[in-house]
Amino acid sequence: MHNEVSPRTAPAKRPIVLVGLMGVGKSTVGKRLASRLNLPFVDADQEIETAAGMTIAEIFERFGEAHFRDGERRVISRLVDGRPKVIATGGGAFMNDETRALILAEATAVWINAELDTLVERIGRRGHRPLLNKGDPRAILGDLAAARNPVYALAPIHVMSHPAPHEATVDAIMEALRK
Repeated sequence: MHNEVSPRTAPAKRPIVLVGLMGVGKSTVGKRLASRLNLPFVDADQEIETAAGMTIAEIFERFGEAHFRDGERRVISRLVDGRPKVIATGGGAFMNDETRALILAEATAVWINAELDTLVERIGRRGHRPLLNKGDPRAILGDLAAARNPVYALAPIHVMSHPAPHEATVDAIMEALRK
């Protein structure tokens, strides 16, 4: 049985922003966390696609990663508006200095981490990851983890996502938010 939090006692006084590598479950966990907290859920990647009128893969292909990251920064700055909600970000969003500073100052950042084997298994189910289209996904994810994990670690809340139902990760975030 999960400990439900009523909206009146919800720990969120400002946006909760989920950060971490692709495949950790930010969108899936984010939807469930938002439901548990009775808050709106927003997927930054979906907002970027809506704003651009094309998929992230198309943005990368047509304009490159730098253009995508600029649009991502603008969308996240619009989403982090002080109102409580759960926001799932793309894996690279927190790497941008300006975006990271905004998230750390105006939201509660939660780093969802996972073992490399778990990430490889999860991302193998879906083929829409532009950064993984240029080689061995395991090697690319390992390199991304080495470069990004020290930056993700700047988030004040750290939660591991294990090869278990996503509700376990939601439970861990709920527990961390209560502290």
